Amino acid sequence: MKPRKWKTLRSDVAYSTPIFDLHRRHSTHPRRGERDFFILEAPNWVNIIPLAKNGDVVMIRLWRHGISDFTLEVPGGMVDPEDPSPMHAARREMIEEIGFDSDAIVELGKVHPNPAIQGNICFSFLAENVRHVERAVSPGDEETEVVLVPMREIRGLIASGKIMHALTIAAFSFLHVYNPPPKRKRKK
Repeated sequence: MKPRKWKTLRSDVAYSTPIFDLHRRHSTHPRRGERDFFILEAPNWVNIIPLAKNGDVVMIRLWRHGISDFTLEVPGGMVDPEDPSPMHAARREMIEEIGFDSDAIVELGKVHPNPAIQGNICFSFLAENVRHVERAVSPGDEETEVVLVPMREIRGLIASGKIMHALTIAAFSFLHVYNPPPKRKRKK
């Protein structure tokens, strides 16, 4: 049997926070009846791979309260209402979080972070030939450190679990599609 869409009958905010709202969606389905679903409504997000001329990725190590530990990831954050575009937001986040900038930024792709409970999108970008423009400042309650990682080490860091942030891994996956590694010649 072909799957059918659910129809939202009504939606209301069950709980509100500074970074997301929890919506209760009362929906109906032709075969399954009516049910409530809870959806996290959050702004769209961005992340950006800052790549230096020498092949280093300028990453950030920061404390994440969700896992009560540090992560190694690329700069990123929310698209603010004042941002004219996701690319602008990515550049802003890169400058704020690591103090680097670039005039060569391209969009790599976009993903739904968790479509089971969220409707937002995360846009991934690549910034090439980044240059240091200002001192990075840890805003608010964030504990951060700028870390230079040679691009050739990224796959190993992902494979070993030293990079586990799903949206950072998605960005590097898009980079691989956008700029695949050179094919190796087979030895005879």
